[in-house]
Formats: sequence, structure tokens, C-alpha cells
Amino acid sequence: MPLPHTFSFGRRTQPRIVVRMKSSDKKLLRLIAVFKFFKAAMLIALSLGVFRLLHRDVGETVEHWVSAMRLDPGNHLVMAALVRASLLTPEQIKKLGIVGLIYAGLFATEGTGLWLLKRWGEWVTVIITGSLLPLEIYELYRHATAIKLLVLVINVATVGYLIYRIKVGERANP
Repeated sequence: MPLPHTFSFGRRTQPRIVVRMKSSDKKLLRLIAVFKFFKAAMLIALSLGVFRLLHRDVGETVEHWVSAMRLDPGNHLVMAALVRASLLTPEQIKKLGIVGLIYAGLFATEGTGLWLLKRWGEWVTVIITGSLLPLEIYELYRHATAIKLLVLVINVATVGYLIYRIKVGERANP
């Protein structure tokens, strides 16, 4: 015998199937959310640090950091960073800080949706994280590091897992 149909404003509708989320799924979504919150917090801290550079001699400040971290100022990479930093204009510094805060807002939005176990959080994470994968691949190609590779692997796994969850959820709730 078929399931009884429900009526809404004179239209026949199918009953909605509710799928319960496993405890392990909740934990994994919340772990991804924590990772997103961590990235948001790091970007906020970095952006605030960038804004503090607005009324300072950036080159001198970076030289101080190089000295404090005991880096070799004669190293060509350190020298290139010092030159680039000293050439930054106040307008460029503001833009860097604003872009960092925008990305932090995106990561916080992703984290919030995932922490609350909302389907929109999964979609937002897939769209934002997926759209940044080509940039991460390009950066890895330009200069490969273990950290860049790890972040790429985590982000690909995250997007893949969330796409799987979205697909399974759509099949269960047509």
C-alpha cells in the first residue's frame, strides 16, 4: 500500500523522508568547522597586524622581525621580502588588511554553517573552498612546500566529503 500523501494548498505533495545524521558525521563536520574558524582567526590576527603597519616604516619593522626570528638578512629570499615590504604604499597595506578580513569573514561563515550542521554551510564550503583550489594548485606548482601540499590535500578531502554528503542528502530527500 502506498504511503499516504499530504496536501498543501490543494496540491498533492510527497511525504518528506528525514535522514538522521550519524554521530561521526557530526564530529567530522564540526572538525571541519573548527579548521575554518582557526583559519578565520589567523587571518583576522594577520590583518590587524597589517593595519598596525600603516603608520610605521614597514621596511624597518620587517628588518626587526628578521632579526628577532634570527633569519639571515643576506639570504636572497629574505632580501627580496625586505625590498618588497619597504616598497608597500599605505594604500596597498590597507588593501591587504581588507582582503584578509574579507577572507576571514568567508571562513567564519563556512565554519558557522558547518558547526550548526546546516546544509547551506556545506554548500558554501564546497563553493568557496572549491573555487580556491586552482589557486592553491598554482601556488604549489610555483613553490612546493609540505605545508602547501597538506593544506591542498585537506581542502580537496573536505570538498570531496561535502559533495558526497550533499549528494547522499539529495537522494534521501528528493
